[in-house]
Amino acid sequence: MLSVKNIETWYDLIRALHGISFEIQEGQIVALLGSNGAGKTTTLKTIMRILDDDDQPEKGTIEFLGKRIDRMDTEEIVRLGISYVPEGREVFPELTVMENIQM
Repeated sequence: MLSVKNIETWYDLIRALHGISFEIQEGQIVALLGSNGAGKTTTLKTIMRILDDDDQPEKGTIEFLGKRIDRMDTEEIVRLGISYVPEGREVFPELTVMENIQM
């Protein structure tokens, strides 16, 4: 369903992601864990292409539902069904945790 292969993302001269690879199958629930500065947010922003143009990945591929998305615009990626909600935004604060996950 989602395949990330050998992604390297840079912020100016600093390599933030060093060959990140993983696959998520339909129906799986996955957590991206790590300490501060480990690259969790950068990984998600790379998938969504919401980094500055100069900071887009230089290597690797990202596929969703069999389509390459690593060169698509963010709007196209959202239309395919992927979204990103920054920490603390509480998009639906009146819903339970389970209801938010199901959304």
